[in-house]
Amino acid sequence: MSIQACIFGCQGLSLTAEEEAFFRDVRPWGFILFKRNVESPGQVRRLVEALRETVQRPDAPVLIDQEGGRVQRLGPPHWPVYPPGRAYGELAGNDPLLKREITRLGARLLAHDLAELGVNVDCVPVLDVPQRGAHDVIGDRAYGDTPEQVALLGRAAAEGLIAGGVLPIIKHIPGHGRATADSHLDLPVVDAPYEALDATDFVPFRVLSDMPMAMTAHVVHTAIDPRRPATTSRKAISEVIRGAIGFDGLVMSDDLSMKALSGDFRARTRASLAAGCDVVLHCNGDMDEMSEIAKACRPLAGRAKRRAEAALARIARTPEPFDVAEARARFAAAFEAQ
Repeated sequence: MSIQACIFGCQGLSLTAEEEAFFRDVRPWGFILFKRNVESPGQVRRLVEALRETVQRPDAPVLIDQEGGRVQRLGPPHWPVYPPGRAYGELAGNDPLLKREITRLGARLLAHDLAELGVNVDCVPVLDVPQRGAHDVIGDRAYGDTPEQVALLGRAAAEGLIAGGVLPIIKHIPGHGRATADSHLDLPVVDAPYEALDATDFVPFRVLSDMPMAMTAHVVHTAIDPRRPATTSRKAISEVIRGAIGFDGLVMSDDLSMKALSGDFRARTRASLAAGCDVVLHCNGDMDEMSEIAKACRPLAGRAKRRAEAALARIARTPEPFDVAEARARFAAAFEAQ
């Protein structure tokens, strides 16, 4: 059976018999982990192995949102607390080289943590440029307030992950920084003119357009498509993400269960794929919802399959040499000096 163009979550610390059977039957391209799936390093490793075993693909992508700050699925007592993106941008006054070095180092440490568990994709970096008056759903997750700083530090984070054998996902393309609502709860509508979006919001994504994967924004930009969020807008994906931004990697939807999207799960799946998403993402592990998505999904084929294969080919089989203890000490010292 073909690999399906979807990424699914699961409910708990181990797979249920129902989940095992479902994943074996559907064969999703990948999986995503959340705090509900995390207890200890050994348990996470066993869960990751079990997920891959269901699809019989040892390189199947297993994703996690491990940004630091508010968005960190792994934490004490087994894993360190990492700072949010904004903390990197506030390091050492106006020393961009130090900021870049420590951002890369933080991401390299994240990659070390994840690779030890078998997790090979991190939903980092956030490339959104927050604007005054916007909802704080992005807030301190952003590396700075200018497209130049977001691009510079976003590139550093992506490089640190890749060096450690973990793929980055740039998000939330083509930009979530102006949204005045949280797309987990409502559909944000941004009325900024196209010229402003092109000069600010698109810039970090354009700079990192060589990255292997991107996650869409559940945001309506009226200057692009007044009726549909980027996730389900053919115009946003073809003309802006693929065109103006020039991104040719794998495009995945943000979580289909977020309230920004309308319609049932079959409709959301069809609309996202028809708009040009290569794969769809569903996070909460709800079996009924995943079953509906599976019924509307399609095999990973054609350009989407080639992009998926190209993304996984970017995983470094041998991570760069790395002294973990020295790196942790250097990382801590950078923030203690603040």
